[in-house]
Amino acid sequence: MTATPDVAAPRPAADDLLRSVFRRHAAGVAVITAGGAAGPAGFTATSLTSVSAGPPLLSFGIGTGSSSWPAVSEAEYVGVHLLGEHQEELAATFARSGADRFAAPTAWREGPRGVPVLDGVLAWLVCRVVGRVPAGDHRIVLAEVLLGDPAGAGTPLLYHQGRYRGLRD
Repeated sequence: MTATPDVAAPRPAADDLLRSVFRRHAAGVAVITAGGAAGPAGFTATSLTSVSAGPPLLSFGIGTGSSSWPAVSEAEYVGVHLLGEHQEELAATFARSGADRFAAPTAWREGPRGVPVLDGVLAWLVCRVVGRVPAGDHRIVLAEVLLGDPAGAGTPLLYHQGRYRGLRD
């Protein structure tokens, strides 16, 4: 016989239920970048997902109210950067509303296809946007991986319970 865990009464689905559940989900931290008419744009994302190996596709979500959405909505190419645990401040900068995300101390360069590429990351990719799917107050961006560098040093930065954390054994 299997014991059933004590479970509180289920709550109806609402914005706060989704946020509460996903605070318990540890996720890798990425920064998405794009060139834009007003200069480079970027944001911190924990919604990065591998979609397909052939062709190599990934996805990420972005809020349509985000200051980065105008650039991402028109970008043909985006940069995807996996952050290391040594880059907690960089993650916080790209998550902060109103921050000048590309000002010092952020180290970056213009990379292939005009995509802003961040220095010192665990890995980076340049991707061609192949779709933007409406999803509530967000868009799911589908992008094909074109090139990148997986050889950065360090261990991944994670986001869990509203805080950045390192990977531990």
